Amino acid sequence: MRLTERMTASHGALLVVDVQEKLMPLIPDRGLVEANAIRLVRVAEALKIPVWATEQYPKGLGPTVPSIADLIPQRPAKTTFHCCAVPQLLEQLYGRQIRHVTLTGIEAHVCIAQTAIELMGLGFRVQIPADAVASRSKMDWEFALRRLEHAGAVVSTTESVLFEWVECSDRPEFKLVSELIKTFSPSTKA
Repeated sequence: MRLTERMTASHGALLVVDVQEKLMPLIPDRGLVEANAIRLVRVAEALKIPVWATEQYPKGLGPTVPSIADLIPQRPAKTTFHCCAVPQLLEQLYGRQIRHVTLTGIEAHVCIAQTAIELMGLGFRVQIPADAVASRSKMDWEFALRRLEHAGAVVSTTESVLFEWVECSDRPEFKLVSELIKTFSPSTKA
């Protein structure tokens, strides 16, 4: 894949990383991250983009927040910080000939960063909407995104991802994208 290739719906996937009940209250931008993760999941499903989610040690950190758990019933548990240690995830990525993965979730400097680095090391392009990932600390979030961009990840925004996935306004799915953008505000809760 060329570095300048757009990351459209074809050959793409969405991975929702560790948006869990006991972690989210510690995240200053939790409402924004949760709302953007939901927008990404809804559009991905409409465009038939494969969607997966993970949970980091759910026994200690609790399950995925209900608003996302309702949309993604299968969420394999992991104890390794990166998601590539989940065998069924890699099987799905390779089996479906996925070329690029969009990441959303928490925390940017731990599980998101390590997953992105692992995926890029395996040959996948990685896209990270900055407003759909977060950390407990703004500094950790900022430096994680800087590191990932320098490593070759595409750092963008949720709205950019949605428009790139849908590609044009004459697709029937554009109506959903348009509605999600019109009704969205940064203070939106899931």
